Amino acid sequence: MPNPLHPSGVLLAALAMLLTISVSGCAAESGAATQAGPTAADKAERQAPDAKPRPPKQDGSPGDILVAGRPVTGSEPSGFARAPFKRTYTDGELYAAVTGFRSLAFGAAGLDALLADDIKAGKDVVTTIAPAAQRAAYDGLRGQRGAAIVLDAQTGDILAQVSTPSFDPGSFNGNLTADQRAWDQVNDRDDAPLRNRALRHVDNPGSAVHVLVAAAALEKGLLPSVDAPTRSPAVYNAPNSTTQFSGDPAHCTDATLRAALQYGCANVFAAIAADLGADTLASTAQAFGFNDDMMDTPLRAFQSTWPKKPENPTQLALMANGLFDVKATPVQMAMVMALVMNGGSRVHPNLVSGSKSAVPAQRAVAQRTADQLRSALGDSFGTWVPSASAAWTMSTTRTSEGRPAAIAVYISSPADSTTQARQVTERISAAMRK
Repeated sequence: MPNPLHPSGVLLAALAMLLTISVSGCAAESGAATQAGPTAADKAERQAPDAKPRPPKQDGSPGDILVAGRPVTGSEPSGFARAPFKRTYTDGELYAAVTGFRSLAFGAAGLDALLADDIKAGKDVVTTIAPAAQRAAYDGLRGQRGAAIVLDAQTGDILAQVSTPSFDPGSFNGNLTADQRAWDQVNDRDDAPLRNRALRHVDNPGSAVHVLVAAAALEKGLLPSVDAPTRSPAVYNAPNSTTQFSGDPAHCTDATLRAALQYGCANVFAAIAADLGADTLASTAQAFGFNDDMMDTPLRAFQSTWPKKPENPTQLALMANGLFDVKATPVQMAMVMALVMNGGSRVHPNLVSGSKSAVPAQRAVAQRTADQLRSALGDSFGTWVPSASAAWTMSTTRTSEGRPAAIAVYISSPADSTTQARQVTERISAAMRK
């Protein structure tokens, strides 16, 4: 069973701004329970097979969106000559972040909008989603404001894409009074069910970006390995500032990268950032996928940002701890884990089989760097970012066929929800290993 997380508090006091920021650290988890052998039916349900679309429909009805070769959308006569068919959905809330919606009254969004020409021509859209991973992520996030992304670490195929709270796209697919009422209800909610948080919510990732800073230190030769001690006082004072970055003195004073990653040592990564400089960190962040404003899956993901020119050493130190203007989407953080698992090559997330947006993997860091980071991180780590009210958990797993997968889970909550986020990743991992 995975080892429990060992969060550590970090105090960053900026007297000029009268601001106190506390960050919890990250800890490695490793190990997996032995699973019983899967049946053929289990495998068919769990994995997205190399399904091919059916021949285009000839009756004028729209094509469907397929998951594991099965349609999760359909159509039925609408009774209107201008739009003779109305979209229907199977497990609408489960797959809403994948399909989007199509309504006679309110237009379309998601794949149903982006690939409308093919769909109207009766052509199917084959997704890369694995049903069991999708179900595990959705069930795990019920009742939360959050998101989960699962990537095939070698291909970038999106195996799960969940955003909660979700919505039922079939509840407003027509143009009757009931559709208007359902549309108004979903739009009036303050928890924004229509927002695809997996792709289009950005937040401070906190100490989850320590892996990026560690990669820069290894790549630039600042440290020879994750087991080499750093020069890090227990409390790091940013130059020309009263801001302090601290870690657990017992574990973070002159800590190795391995220990600093495990215990979330803000002092260590603030000091490393000062040694490396803003340009090095910005170029490393870009290699990991930050600052890409054309992240198409083919659905457009919001840009994850890493400032290129911080104005002072305090901002740079905050950035090294995933704060200030460093913002990331859940899909970006899944890419970070996939990069480490894929030997330092960054994959491009892809939701549609045969998509024109598919991009080959690109070398971001050396294989040795990735191997070092992987040994230090273990199978899972998480962080709580109080200033953003955000919990992140990143994990790696393998399917029963042995394919590597990267998982990122995000939960927005006023209370520390790292444990809940970790439980979601464990649930997804278990579903994929069966």
